[in-house]
Amino acid sequence: MKDRIAVTDKLVFSLAQLNPILGDLKGNLEKAKAAHVKAVEQGADLLVLSELFICGYPPEDLVLKPAFQRACRRAVEELAKATAGDAPAILIGTPWEEADKLYNAVCLLDDGEVKAVRYKVDLPNYGVFDEKRVFEPGPFPGPIGFRGVRLGVPICEDIWDSEVCECLEETGAEMLIVPNGSPYILQKSDIRQQVAIQRVVETALPLVYLNQVGGQDELVFDGASFALNGDRSLAMQMKGFVEDQVILVAERGDEGWTLSGTVEPQADKDSNVWSACMLGLRDYVNKNRFPGVVLGLSGGIDSAICAALAVDALGPERVHCVMLPYRYTSEESFKDAEDCAKALGVRYDTVPIKEPVEGFMSVLSDMFEGTDSGVTEENLQSRSRGTILMAISNKFGDMVVTTGNKSEMSVGYATLYGDMNGGFNPIKDLYKMQVYHLSAWRNENKPAGAMGPDGEVIPSNIISKAPTAELRENQTDQDSLPDYPVLDDILECLVEKEMAVREIVGRGHPEELVHRIEHLLYIAEYKRRQSAPGVKLTEKNFGRDRRYPITNGFRDRG
Repeated sequence: MKDRIAVTDKLVFSLAQLNPILGDLKGNLEKAKAAHVKAVEQGADLLVLSELFICGYPPEDLVLKPAFQRACRRAVEELAKATAGDAPAILIGTPWEEADKLYNAVCLLDDGEVKAVRYKVDLPNYGVFDEKRVFEPGPFPGPIGFRGVRLGVPICEDIWDSEVCECLEETGAEMLIVPNGSPYILQKSDIRQQVAIQRVVETALPLVYLNQVGGQDELVFDGASFALNGDRSLAMQMKGFVEDQVILVAERGDEGWTLSGTVEPQADKDSNVWSACMLGLRDYVNKNRFPGVVLGLSGGIDSAICAALAVDALGPERVHCVMLPYRYTSEESFKDAEDCAKALGVRYDTVPIKEPVEGFMSVLSDMFEGTDSGVTEENLQSRSRGTILMAISNKFGDMVVTTGNKSEMSVGYATLYGDMNGGFNPIKDLYKMQVYHLSAWRNENKPAGAMGPDGEVIPSNIISKAPTAELRENQTDQDSLPDYPVLDDILECLVEKEMAVREIVGRGHPEELVHRIEHLLYIAEYKRRQSAPGVKLTEKNFGRDRRYPITNGFRDRG
């Protein structure tokens, strides 16, 4: 057995950036055990796992269930047995009940038992986080003694302010190991590193930032774990959006500890956005045990990019595309949809909707007599398509992918119980112009982990033609909406930046148009409340982040 007391001048960490499944305690325990076996092979002293790893993150109100809390503790205590003898120790995140209070905790497992427990102090309560609802804040922590080394273990949000790390430094911590459950948003990796650098500057301590990876409902965790030396230099960088387990070596010198590991190159912004949408869809389908997905392929860009994302996420054999034509479906759309399906290598079927649409028209004819044909009749087309896709889903088990982008979801340019039908939306947080940009990007690039083909997967004509729902003769989106570059700019100002109308007008937009878009945004809230979850990419996604009332008489006229 190793001497557990003697001071060491070298520690080998095994950093496991893994993808737990929320609530699957048995599966997560087995994943932790497998990581521990690998840590043994790597010659590690300590295996580090992410925040709340044993249960998955974020557990939301599930963690309030006493049976769930007890099961988490049993799993951690069973895992501790693996650390007996000369085996590496384990640092693992878990819910932990103590004196009738529930904490977001990290446990050090060593010598076959739970040796130390530390609690999260700063509980985030903004955006997607509501940890104050379910956890008690812990007291300010002291370092954990391990092999004669004092390890500071702030948990995730604890490093976003200075107090916890300063407390650890003042009480003798020699380095900081930070388990995280930090979801992806645009530019988040840069923001995290800047926060970590601030803590390193303040404490002069090396810092190890370990993040989980994988999709959990709307959230996608990108991994991208890293380590910084006390001089702020990058000692280790892991890849984004993939599971990995790497070695980080810490060595004590005259001026403290130095970390060394492998620095992996990081992907660019477009690759990260695509990977987030792809991984979010993949994990939603796989973790909820759907055999595959089905979606309507209209010949338009939104359904085409969703089909490409689905193939990259799941492989072509698990993606079923269906063309659902009516009298307004153009020959161009027929050709574009078929070309897209061929490029992606998916199953492709055509199911005309003439009979169900005209059946609805017939049964409603007496009631509608004397009224003008309009949006109601157009929506019958969308709702017939939605019903057919749901029937295919019910019959064969595949989940319906819904395909509305953020521009459409913002202004209600979508039909409840029609094209909004579905279980998940991979582009829900992408504005229309971002959809165009990423579609063109994917035709030139294939991100790591993508299961789709190389080369052009979205026919160029789909990207270049005018967008249309084809619900009436010669319809285009711009019949009822401003050009998408204009619409997207106004929406980003209203949604992401919460700007006043007068400020948006100051950017060159007509006041009447801004008022109209603001009105459409507010009155579509009831639709968004009933929409499928989708991948979060921005700081203000619809759902967890932006929680506006449905009944809302306010309009900005200041």
